[in-house]
Amino acid sequence: MHLLAAVVVKKTLMHLVRRLGGPGLIALGLIDNSFIPLPGGMDAATILLAAAHHEPWWYYAVMATIGSLIGGYLTYRIGLKGGQQTLDKKLSRKRAQQAEHIVQRYGFWSVAVTAICPPPVPIVPTLIVAGALKYPPQKFLTALALGRSARYTLLAYLGHRYGRHIVRWLSRYYQPLLYILIALAVVGALVAIYYWRRQRKNKNPSASGPAQEAA
Repeated sequence: MHLLAAVVVKKTLMHLVRRLGGPGLIALGLIDNSFIPLPGGMDAATILLAAAHHEPWWYYAVMATIGSLIGGYLTYRIGLKGGQQTLDKKLSRKRAQQAEHIVQRYGFWSVAVTAICPPPVPIVPTLIVAGALKYPPQKFLTALALGRSARYTLLAYLGHRYGRHIVRWLSRYYQPLLYILIALAVVGALVAIYYWRRQRKNKNPSASGPAQEAA
């Protein structure tokens, strides 16, 4: 039911974005760069809007970048204010440690490259960790703007140039793609639950010890 609801919400948001145009990309960017990411949603919306040719293609690239910057900065601020507590609450220990290592080692480019990378590479852990580590906000915003503008400029141009062919192909193979996405989401959820339970068990090794001894 939760998965079905997520699919319905995503389709509804995409429909609203197509109706709202550029401003809809800003709203979608706020959501996509928060703790409720919509993998591929911003990319698809940018391509579809650029393919419609209602505005110059670069307009949609700018609006998508603005939305991502606002959403990314808000997530960065959450990490900045919450610090280590936010990391423990929002991320698994393994993912937090990986993101911390990457941000500490590569700094500016860790944010910029993550912002360019398409799904399934997640950007939210990098945003939170950059805030928790108190990475300078000016450098953070510059890196995020560089990565996101490069990504959405390319996508908007491709949508403008080849969008009608892309839309025609998607409409033809929409159902198989949807089923594949649902299957991947189910597998991902099962893997996440497995690692969550394993991590919880590792955090409380003493919980099973006394119970076994009592038996």
